Amino acid sequence: MSELTLTVMRLGFLAVLWLFVIVAVQVIRSDLFGTRVTQRPTPRRGGGEQRPQQRAPQQPAPSSRRARGGGRNTPTKLVVTEGSLTGTTVTLQGQVIGLGRAHDSTIVLDDDYASSKHAKIYQDRDGQWIVEDLGSTNGTYLDRTRLTQPTPIPPGAPIRIGKTVIELRK
Repeated sequence: MSELTLTVMRLGFLAVLWLFVIVAVQVIRSDLFGTRVTQRPTPRRGGGEQRPQQRAPQQPAPSSRRARGGGRNTPTKLVVTEGSLTGTTVTLQGQVIGLGRAHDSTIVLDDDYASSKHAKIYQDRDGQWIVEDLGSTNGTYLDRTRLTQPTPIPPGAPIRIGKTVIELRK
C-alpha cells in the first residue's frame, strides 16, 4: 500500500471521528438545553381567555351529545393554574391537546422539567377526558400520582408537568 493511500485513509478516519464527536455534542446539548421556546403573548387581564382558531363549531345530534359527554358535568376548558403560563385557557372542543416544549404543541411549556412531547389530553368515545404521558423523562402527575397509562381526568384535578399545573374546568 502506498504512503499516499495510507495518509488519505488516516485523514478520512479522522474526519469521520470528528463528525461523530460533533453529532454527539449536539445531541447532548439538545438534551440539556432543549429546543428554543418562543414566548406567546400573554393575555390581557380584561380578556382572560385565549381564543383558538375561528372555526364553525359542529353541533352533534342531540342523541350523540349525551354519548360524547355533553352533560352539565363535562369540562369546557383547560386552565393553566401554576407556572409561567398561569391564566392561559384553552377551550375544549374534542381535539387532542399536546403538552410539551415542542413548537407544535397546543400548550408550549417553558419549563425545564418538560419534554418536547411530554403528554397529551384527549376525549375518548364515552366523552371522558384522558391524560396520557408520552414517555417523558420527569413524568406527568395527576393528583400526586405519576401516570403510567392513559388515565381519566376528574374535573378540577391538578395535572402537574414540572412546575406547570393544569386543570379541567366547567
